[in-house]
Amino acid sequence: MQNQHTNTNTLTLIALMTAVICILGPLSIAIPISPVPISFTNLAIYFSAVILGWKKGTISFIVYLLIGFVGVPVFSNFTAGPAKLLGPTGGYLIGFIFMALITGLFVDKFPGKTYMYVIGMVIGTIITYVLGTVWLAYQANMTFQVALSAGVIPYIPGDIIKIAIATVLGTTIKKQVKRAGYL
Repeated sequence: MQNQHTNTNTLTLIALMTAVICILGPLSIAIPISPVPISFTNLAIYFSAVILGWKKGTISFIVYLLIGFVGVPVFSNFTAGPAKLLGPTGGYLIGFIFMALITGLFVDKFPGKTYMYVIGMVIGTIITYVLGTVWLAYQANMTFQVALSAGVIPYIPGDIIKIAIATVLGTTIKKQVKRAGYL
């Protein structure tokens, strides 16, 4: 009976964090200098990885990707479909898998050490930036430097703020979820 309860809790938490990503993911702000909008997807991924760890956090993001891939408008600016993954921002969407994985690994490996969570988020973000920039350069026929200027540089200050928010709120929420017996 305990194992069934644990499985139900696990599935519920994954579904809940997938829903959070689906809610925050479409919220985006277009900026005129880039085909890449300011998105809250990475904030939701940070939350998911901090609260759930690497395995469940990564699964929650992959479920989100699949939901968007089949046509539910959960990607930035309420878009969806395979074309979005193959378009200029597709590299960032795929890079987010590594962001969830790396952030979650740091959370699992260093429990309670929030400075290590931040390091994991930064490394995951850098990997996402690299994959996204390479794909953006290819898709938009830009040099790597131009793609970096369009797809990364303007987003660094906001991503630093998102990492800070996710560190504070994510660890607080995780403590409450643990206290309630769901983790």
